[in-house]
Amino acid sequence: MEYEIRNRPSFALLDVDLTTVESLMAEAGALVSHTDGMSINTSRGEGGLFKSVKRSVLGGESFFRNTYTAEQPGHVTLAPALPGDVVAHELTGETLYVQAGSYLASDPSLSVDTTFGGGRSFLGGEGFFLLELTGEGPVFMSSYGAVEPVELAAGERYTIDSGHIVAFEGTTSWDVRRVGGLKSTLFSGEGLVVDFEGPGTVWLQTRSEDAFLSWLIPRLPSRSGD
Repeated sequence: MEYEIRNRPSFALLDVDLTTVESLMAEAGALVSHTDGMSINTSRGEGGLFKSVKRSVLGGESFFRNTYTAEQPGHVTLAPALPGDVVAHELTGETLYVQAGSYLASDPSLSVDTTFGGGRSFLGGEGFFLLELTGEGPVFMSSYGAVEPVELAAGERYTIDSGHIVAFEGTTSWDVRRVGGLKSTLFSGEGLVVDFEGPGTVWLQTRSEDAFLSWLIPRLPSRSGD
């Protein structure tokens, strides 16, 4: 499997070349185009009905996944719903946690499950659950805005606003806290942040969907009488 990410970082497009019988699993609705001889199988994805419901209801992902299999050499082109970047990461047996909405595609052999973060979860709109990916193969993640990887050494700490997190490696430790006291949380415009500690890599996005909606919604016209 070979791939190219074009038009970065604002309008990224993922182009994956598949040899005969190679496959790619992708989020429903991500398809832009594909060459002739590409079969498409729509299913609930790995793990059956229960895992699909968990990913859809709790993880913010589609209930169904599309698997593209090349009956002859060709390519599949995918794009995320929001304008932004796409990055690839090769899993070699480790665990990767991905924020809801940032999963785009992966090798079908990877396990994609939903995990509960308990009291440390991303509260305040970012979701209580994360996608947990394990196995060996490539995974492709999307963002709103550009993606910036932050590599943390052992014991190194780094703080990121919860709305700007794309993914992080399972080797990191993390905790969620409010920005200052209750007043700061409610009125500073920041809300909650996540403290990470290395070793491991964290991927962040340069824009926040929630921040954009907070700016946009008050400016939308309303019907008279509402």
